[in-house]
Amino acid sequence: METNAFPSDLYACDSQIRFHGYDPDEALLKVAPREGERLLRQEDILQLIADEGEQIALVMLGGLNYYTGQVLDMQEITQAGHAKGCLVGFDLAHAAGNIPLSLHEWDVDFATWCTYKYMCSGPGGPSAVYINQRFLGDPDIPRFEGWWGHDKGERFLMEPHFKAIPSAEAWQLSNAPILPLATLKASLEIFGEVGMQKLREKSVALTDYLAHLIQPLMDKGEIELITPKHADQRGAQLSLFIPERGKERFQKLMEVGVICDWREPNVIRLAPSPLYNTFEDVWEAANALQA
Repeated sequence: METNAFPSDLYACDSQIRFHGYDPDEALLKVAPREGERLLRQEDILQLIADEGEQIALVMLGGLNYYTGQVLDMQEITQAGHAKGCLVGFDLAHAAGNIPLSLHEWDVDFATWCTYKYMCSGPGGPSAVYINQRFLGDPDIPRFEGWWGHDKGERFLMEPHFKAIPSAEAWQLSNAPILPLATLKASLEIFGEVGMQKLREKSVALTDYLAHLIQPLMDKGEIELITPKHADQRGAQLSLFIPERGKERFQKLMEVGVICDWREPNVIRLAPSPLYNTFEDVWEAANALQA
């Protein structure tokens, strides 16, 4: 996985490695940006898989990195992993509802994501999982099983042996909270009406416009854009490295109504969401940043 993965991913993998009797310092291979760089290189990920793939059980990466906003070529990584016999999965917490995804076509083994970020379900919104159909109907697959993943037609018979639903639902353990599901349903209806293609087009235009407006600050060296410059390599996010007084500037932005995000030690994330942010919002945010 990547060195700068979201901490919960690292915790999950570290604990799984220890559970299986291995040392994470030895068994977890991390790919990092090259010295002096801030982004991962696709070729470095592929080279690590090529070099170590026969000993790698799982390739698990953030499809869109939370810190830099970098989008990886998930299809190419999946193909490289499968060529070495590895399982390949992705954390799509920052990708779902943000960029177009074709997990089935890319033959990804599994993916998981939350819905409270770009999918607008609100804090504590339900999580989601994708499971490749090749794993469905296999009673011997190692997994944790719960009542809510049992065959719906026989669930209330209370049988002692698990009978999996023939879909990704088999990985459910218990029912999701109903009220957060209701807000997610309302959000998904909007996504379904608008479509990811139109959302993505506006998203690219918003982030391109923001990058254009803050270019003078970058030219003066007051901020550094650590998100990829090419729109097809980033989501609805620009991560700005602030060399001096970053936390103070973040707080000033929040005070004037620019809702942004601070990441230690010195990064402000600006994420114009195409569903509800306007070009005027972007213009006002850039003016506030310059002020």
